[in-house]
Amino acid sequence: MFKTRTSQRSLAVRIFSLLLLAAAAYGFTIAFSGCRVYRFVDVSIPDSIRVVKINFIENKAPYINPQLSQRLTDRLRQKILSQTRLSQTNGDNADWEINGEIRDYSVTTSGISGGQTTNNRLTIAVHITVYDRKAGKPSEYDVSRSFEFDSRKSLQQAEAELAETINRDLTDDIFNRIFSNW
Repeated sequence: MFKTRTSQRSLAVRIFSLLLLAAAAYGFTIAFSGCRVYRFVDVSIPDSIRVVKINFIENKAPYINPQLSQRLTDRLRQKILSQTRLSQTNGDNADWEINGEIRDYSVTTSGISGGQTTNNRLTIAVHITVYDRKAGKPSEYDVSRSFEFDSRKSLQQAEAELAETINRDLTDDIFNRIFSNW
């Protein structure tokens, strides 16, 4: 009788431990899926694609941030080259040619308290075209991201403060859209 109770307790402890571990893993997944600390990217590139040409991302928005196009282009190039097996060319021998344009760069009010504006939202939209020369067809993607800032700051102050976040988040979104198709 003593051995049976001990075995049952041991089994119960093991089951409880497994349930606790599963709950912790689930909680970890939920906690980090909503924030942008970790992103698990499954890069999907056809085997026949080896060389990419990444053209300058043009700013065609009504309001133009003069640094954004260059920064976004440079960061996208770095990310593609460091996180894929693709090599870059500036010539016409690319398997994929990536083009982009910033189509929206606008500020709207996002928070009001006591009749006063408290928060503003900067929204940036980028249109990306990936031309697959081997297949002879383009794929088009739209990426849009919003960034909140205190309404007491000017747009120029907010841009300076948010520059790294804007560049990182937009680049990540573009990369994931092209290579993970989410």
